[in-house]
Amino acid sequence: MFGFGRPSTLPDPADALPGRDQAIPTSTTHAVNGAPIKPPYPEGSEVAEFALGCFWGEEKLYWEQPGVVVTAVGYEGGFTPNPTYEEVCTGKTGHTETVRVVFDPSRISYETLLKLFWEAHDPTQGMRQGNDRGTQYRSVIFTKSDAQAAAARASRDMYQAELTKAGYGAITTEIVPAGEFYFAEDYHQQYLDKVPNGYCPNHSTGVTLQGPIVHMEQV
Repeated sequence: MFGFGRPSTLPDPADALPGRDQAIPTSTTHAVNGAPIKPPYPEGSEVAEFALGCFWGEEKLYWEQPGVVVTAVGYEGGFTPNPTYEEVCTGKTGHTETVRVVFDPSRISYETLLKLFWEAHDPTQGMRQGNDRGTQYRSVIFTKSDAQAAAARASRDMYQAELTKAGYGAITTEIVPAGEFYFAEDYHQQYLDKVPNGYCPNHSTGVTLQGPIVHMEQV
């Protein structure tokens, strides 16, 4: 997953790789809990999508949380339809490594998922996480609703205040409406269950998000 020398700027859509019409083959069930990783999901569940560096370790972080129904990894935020991992690594698709989190909001809140997001990586690093460099490692919150977008923005502002106090710079995380999520290849799904000693860097700043996340819809 090391990204030395990979592009640090997004391609122009006209120059992106063409991709393909058909989805690449991938898993249909979660290797840890056996739940379907593709929709339809259980009634009442919601979907969140986060990009925060290498998706292997970040998926494990989320599947371990009580209230998370299922997780999957994939590619999002770019221009190439149905990309392969090798294509994403070129930086010519515009996609970033993304974790899909299907959760039961009666057991775990979206705000809790946001707290995990901010605290699990360094959101000030731009197109990289540590030695993982390139557009595929940029930090993004892909929102599924106006409520998610409002909560994401509020949490960003709260976390920026804590980062500033700790001496960090400005958050570079994008907060954008979710686009098409392309499921990654089978070997990437639940990778750290299949390869327990696999590469799993920790790029956390060690700064915690203080207090409940309150946004205007809650005031």
